[in-house]
Amino acid sequence: MKLIHLPIFALLVSSILCQYDYNDEYYDPVGYQVLPYPVCSVECDCPLNFPTAMYCNHRKLKTIPTVPAQIKYLYLQNNQLTGIQSGAFENATNLLWLVLDNNQITSDNVGKNIFSKLKSLERLYINANNLTDVVRSLPKSLVELKLSLNRISKIGNSLKGLENLTTLLLHDNNLNDVGGSLSGLKSLAYLDLSGNKLTKLPDDPPPAVEMLYINNNQIKSIPKDYFNKMSILQYLRMAHNELTNEGIPEKVFNITSLIELDLAFNELKSIPLVNENLENMYLQANKIDTFDLNSFCRVTSPQDFSRIRHLRLDGNNLTRGSLPYGMAQCLRLAGEVSF
Repeated sequence: MKLIHLPIFALLVSSILCQYDYNDEYYDPVGYQVLPYPVCSVECDCPLNFPTAMYCNHRKLKTIPTVPAQIKYLYLQNNQLTGIQSGAFENATNLLWLVLDNNQITSDNVGKNIFSKLKSLERLYINANNLTDVVRSLPKSLVELKLSLNRISKIGNSLKGLENLTTLLLHDNNLNDVGGSLSGLKSLAYLDLSGNKLTKLPDDPPPAVEMLYINNNQIKSIPKDYFNKMSILQYLRMAHNELTNEGIPEKVFNITSLIELDLAFNELKSIPLVNENLENMYLQANKIDTFDLNSFCRVTSPQDFSRIRHLRLDGNNLTRGSLPYGMAQCLRLAGEVSF
């Protein structure tokens, strides 16, 4: 009698338990196949829905943890890293993104050829560290390189061969002279060198640059025809320099592609000549005392006029009486003119 009841009881319990699935998140509802669980360093987090990313940020890490081979996106910002040890990315040769912002990394503590095996790396961010040189052995696959807020004083040949690079941020460093270190960056579209100690513009500027930011330096002059090779330049910012009218060739800003020109906080006494296609111009806090319409319009007619929409002239030596006759015709699209 007991031999008969035991299997019936077991069958009853089994049928009850089978009504519940305790592992729904790990099983395919159709085939009940186990989903792959991400391989991850114990110090970090690798989300189930993003298994190729490893988040190690804000962990007070002093060394880079082991990086599994399948990781493509590695986030190490906001830690206490002072260097990048040799072999740190030995297994992670498929990395696409590497973020090392807000650490304490010094150039002396970056392993030799540390990035050379990362043949697929597209984005490298090492902002807000203690680098004194641009890191070396960079892979040719790089598209974005951000090294702002460091102590970099020289570039050297570190950027040689980076023909795919489109973004280079080096603002807020200690650069005195860039020289010809940017030549060969034929795809570079966005270059920020603001907040350095530059006294002159880079030699041989990359031809594909669309945004050139070089605010807060010590530049006094611009070479003649400097922007001629930059045929698609759209945004040029040179505020907070030491530019004078004597240091600016007459037609250097007559750039047909230019949309925005920022020359605020310089030493200008008159408005430089610009192209009629320019839309935004910032000239506040100079020493300008004359308003010459020829700077904007060589000819004024129903078809010929300036495309200026925003013009700032405040903080100069101009008054309403300084505004020239015919201004409304030349600057007919201007929605804001401040002086």
